[in-house]
Amino acid sequence: MSILGNAISVMTNQAHQGDLEIDPSPLLAVLKDLHSQYKLLGEGAVAKYIPELAKVNPDLFSICIVTVDGQVYKVGDYDQLFTIQSISKVFAYGLALEDHGQDYVLTRVGVEPTGDAFNAIVLDEQSKRPYNPMVNAGAIATTSLIKGSGPTERLNRMLDMFRRYIGHDVFVDISVFTSERSTGHRNRAMAHLMLNFGMIDRNIEESLDLYFQQCAVMVNCQDLAVMAATLANRGINPITKEQAVDKRYIKDILSVMYTCGMYNFAGEWAYKIGIPAKSGICGGIIAVVPNKMGIGVFSPLLDVRGNSVRGVKVCEELSQRLGLHLFDCSGQQAKFG
Repeated sequence: MSILGNAISVMTNQAHQGDLEIDPSPLLAVLKDLHSQYKLLGEGAVAKYIPELAKVNPDLFSICIVTVDGQVYKVGDYDQLFTIQSISKVFAYGLALEDHGQDYVLTRVGVEPTGDAFNAIVLDEQSKRPYNPMVNAGAIATTSLIKGSGPTERLNRMLDMFRRYIGHDVFVDISVFTSERSTGHRNRAMAHLMLNFGMIDRNIEESLDLYFQQCAVMVNCQDLAVMAATLANRGINPITKEQAVDKRYIKDILSVMYTCGMYNFAGEWAYKIGIPAKSGICGGIIAVVPNKMGIGVFSPLLDVRGNSVRGVKVCEELSQRLGLHLFDCSGQQAKFG
């Protein structure tokens, strides 16, 4: 049995015995080892193009795993709050799918990966759609699809969606929202370009405000892992047991995460790590192992592509040590139970 399988078995047996004080498991030992191994890695830099994000402590670092049966493993600064940023695109996409269905959403946003940077001002030459929901242009178009009678109702629906995934209420960091709103000229340029081609509706500022607000939602590393585990668990939050998103759209969400979630690093990520994932310039990464677990990593030092340096390293090591790659046929994949 693998390290991960052994860890789950130990915890399951203790739970059956009514032991609430669970001893450190082999899986927790792996997380502690990875945290110790990479906490002194000083490569990369914090995001600076949004002024408020430049203030973050670069030494913050946490790793969390949540299994589909609700077991939680965590190390480091896992309670530290930060803004979710581009990781929010995954969940806004799911809400847009629930509001309109796959066919309609595809008329506004494609699903093709792109080698361009996440903030490139570019649309598909033929369809005039943004390439996918994980780049900024596609995310703005996706967010513009969220239903509601006005900005307040749309924001409340968005926040309630995050609550279902995370298991508790969330709030928007107003200082980060204001900072993004006042410096988001590139995103406004994308919105006007898409308006020109009919990919978003006329009320640009309302949709942009909602987009900036969703990016400024506050979460911690454990929240990220719970959200990822909810996707791994057919849309059911493994802690609260609440259905966060219609399970019919899980394959759509995970497919786009797998091919587009890591921007112009998506191909190498799929090749080396091999699980659906999404990064954000906050320094967070979520990764989903379908039917098994969700992974959250937070470290604000970013590489040139905008991905967490420590986060990528940790996920690569976890994939190798636990046999998580979806196409690993060596027989080393992690087994649960």
